Amino acid sequence: MIVVCAPLRISFVGGGTDLPDFYRRHPGRVISTAIDKFVYVAINRTPLIPKISARYSISETVDKPDDLQHTRIKAALLDLGIDKGIEIGSFASLPAKTGLGSSSTFSVALMKGLHAFKGNKLDKKETAEEASRLEIELLGEPIGKQDQYAASFGGLNVVQFNPDESVNVDPVLLDYKKRLGLEGSMLLFFTGITRMASSVLTEQKSNIDKKFETLKEMAESVHDFKGRLLAGDYKGLGEMLHQGWLRKKSLASNVSNSVIDDIYGAGINAGAWGGKVLGAGGGGCVMFLVPEGKKPAVREAVARIAKEKELKDFQEIPVKFVQSGVEILFNGDEMKK
Repeated sequence: MIVVCAPLRISFVGGGTDLPDFYRRHPGRVISTAIDKFVYVAINRTPLIPKISARYSISETVDKPDDLQHTRIKAALLDLGIDKGIEIGSFASLPAKTGLGSSSTFSVALMKGLHAFKGNKLDKKETAEEASRLEIELLGEPIGKQDQYAASFGGLNVVQFNPDESVNVDPVLLDYKKRLGLEGSMLLFFTGITRMASSVLTEQKSNIDKKFETLKEMAESVHDFKGRLLAGDYKGLGEMLHQGWLRKKSLASNVSNSVIDDIYGAGINAGAWGGKVLGAGGGGCVMFLVPEGKKPAVREAVARIAKEKELKDFQEIPVKFVQSGVEILFNGDEMKK
């Protein structure tokens, strides 16, 4: 048995500039942090059962990878030449499609685990590259690379995507008090609205030419955000998030909707400095940076909108930052050696 764990992430500014149609012409850049919510993948070797089993929201047992419904597992097994004698299960702290990078986090944990299954040891960079290759090249998804690198490396980083396809990961060395200050200013709400990121990113990708200058501004804003973060300027960070959200909404028609706008507007009107919808948009989680004294008012205002809109799965999600990236928690194969 091999058990792999990878963290979900919160992206602050620069999201969308990790798409290849942009960064191949101008460096893309994001700043994000791993959080204490995780995706787990368990891989079991079954030499006496020459089948392939996948356990997630449904259970599948098939004779060959081609017969799997789960596209990521199928593509990964075919790519790595694993055709029988394996059982794969996945578990997560939160539902899928929340805007916290769960799909790519799963891919990171899956590729790390499958390579270990074959006896290969991948470092963080190699794991991120393999997960990106799985999703972008093998599956042809219209997504970028930021989530794969966030889940693989962990911590708080500025990640730059270069025209030559190289990626630089620059850790942000935030002292303990400032980290606690940022965590303490955050409120995160799951709207209960889920969506496929690819449905939003397809339109955004088609608009890159006409939104190129806006995307450049978003990439360049990462430097300013990092500077304010190191200075502990949480109000300034909130205002930057607000401006970034306005830019992001302009990238595609389906980044936001009336429900998201009402929730976000309620939080701002109740005293939040700023915020954004996490992920590609259209649903998922809404994050605010809020002065301590305004937190009860923001919670109440946002919850009131959720009740009015009958968002049954709406909830506040407490989060902390984590340094750990993808890691193998248990490898029974190595213990047998």
